[in-house]
Amino acid sequence: MKKTSYIGKAAPELQKALADKRVALRDFRFGASGAKKNVKAGREAKKDIARIMTELNRNK
Repeated sequence: MKKTSYIGKAAPELQKALADKRVALRDFRFGASGAKKNVKAGREAKKDIARIMTELNRNK
């Protein structure tokens, strides 16, 4: 997602998005060992987590 899509969202909504992205990242890391992985998906998940955390900390 783009950075602007997280701006202005409420904290509970951001918390839910953060939990979803963390689950997606965990599934990416530990799912299907040895299979070909889309590395770009893992990188994007980490960036989205950072964007959400930044927005949560900005709202404090």
